[in-house]
Amino acid sequence: MGFPGTWMTESQSVVYRVIPKCACSTIGQIMFYSDHGRFFDGDIHDAKSGIHKWGLEESQQFIAERVTSQDTYTFTCVRNPYTRVLSAFFDKICGIQRNGKHYRGNLVPRLARQYGVETEGEFDQIKSFRRFLLFARDTIKYRRPMDPDIHWSAVAGHASTLVNNGGRYDKIVATEDFKTGMKEVMKNVESNHQIDIDTMPRFNESEGHGPKRAHPVEDYFDDLSMHLVYEIYKRDFVLFKYDHMDPSNKMPIAEIDMDEIHAKLGDN
Repeated sequence: MGFPGTWMTESQSVVYRVIPKCACSTIGQIMFYSDHGRFFDGDIHDAKSGIHKWGLEESQQFIAERVTSQDTYTFTCVRNPYTRVLSAFFDKICGIQRNGKHYRGNLVPRLARQYGVETEGEFDQIKSFRRFLLFARDTIKYRRPMDPDIHWSAVAGHASTLVNNGGRYDKIVATEDFKTGMKEVMKNVESNHQIDIDTMPRFNESEGHGPKRAHPVEDYFDDLSMHLVYEIYKRDFVLFKYDHMDPSNKMPIAEIDMDEIHAKLGDN
């Protein structure tokens, strides 16, 4: 299986397991800057040089060696399941992507037809999101009407691939306390170029793809949708210490236990 979704600086100073909808664009740019003293011109996901990616065949041997030797600082970044699945809805379902089209071609018309999800005009965001949540649950639990998409499949599933194939995390950053977490990461990395995490720009490549969220996060989740979110993302809540009882509280409620992370992620 290897190490899908894993990036590493060209200098091999740090390894990062990408998790969609968890600040991955900004993290990739930080890694690129630490080697080259400049940000990548464009979406870092499009970079084919200047950074190692598992998706680039010529990078795979370097990444595999560094991950399995466990001698290179390795981290990932996680996010509250409530805000992450909501972000996936507005970006991937409601939004027009960089190619000027809907995400995954006929996915949006299919959602409209099979689940009654509306995305056009002045639609009811709350009603449509809750219907999308049923679809997300069906894809993750039953793999119907399609396999789960990387943008709404559980964070724990993404993070586990590195552990199951011989890697180990030194740090797990919470998106909600991003600056603090990334400062700690960069303190442990020998960089060619130092970057000021406080003043650097954020790279939100999905910003502007879809409509603005019209309501507070908690308004999108009634009792049933909270139950669905916990059913889908129970491991994420437990492992990464988020509050499943209160959608309005996006912050972690306890410190992540790294021994627990590796023991339970390795159970897959």
